[in-house]
Amino acid sequence: MSNIPVSRFPIPDLDELPEDLRAAVLAVQEKTGFIPNVFLALAHRPDECRAFFAMHDALMLRKGNLTKAEKEMIVVTVSGGNECHYCVVAHGAILRIVAKNSLLADQLAINYRKADITERQRVMLDFAVKVSKESSRVGDSDFELLKQHDFDEEDIWDIGAISAFFCLSNRMANLLSMRPNDEFYSMGR
Repeated sequence: MSNIPVSRFPIPDLDELPEDLRAAVLAVQEKTGFIPNVFLALAHRPDECRAFFAMHDALMLRKGNLTKAEKEMIVVTVSGGNECHYCVVAHGAILRIVAKNSLLADQLAINYRKADITERQRVMLDFAVKVSKESSRVGDSDFELLKQHDFDEEDIWDIGAISAFFCLSNRMANLLSMRPNDEFYSMGR
């Protein structure tokens, strides 16, 4: 592991964390074999860490029509556009695993318009990027186009909310200079 700091802010020791956060971090470690640095970096402010992961889980674990792979496609595309090193690497690993495709995450992070995706997925990602980059321009025509590609109102909310949430996540990761775990780079390859 690198000697480069996980964050430019202090990282609390696991035994210093409030019990609920410590239990959550240890559960993730047991599942993945390591502690993703996002947990350590955001634990600097426990209340905000709890709120962040509550929103993350509400969006990413919500039952709906979007698949896990489609949700991760949104995250990687938006994070690439926002130049978020942490989220591209971490969620790129998740996307490689859930999509069973070792190329897709890299394609989306660089230029989703040239990625090997369907027209429906491109429309979804066009909307996610619009929410990310120019949300004041979102209008009825965007909803109509998405509906023409079999997305319903709840799907549209999900696409937009995931995009908006990861804009926050990207900005926090960049603010903190959050470093991706080395383990993420080889996952799903």
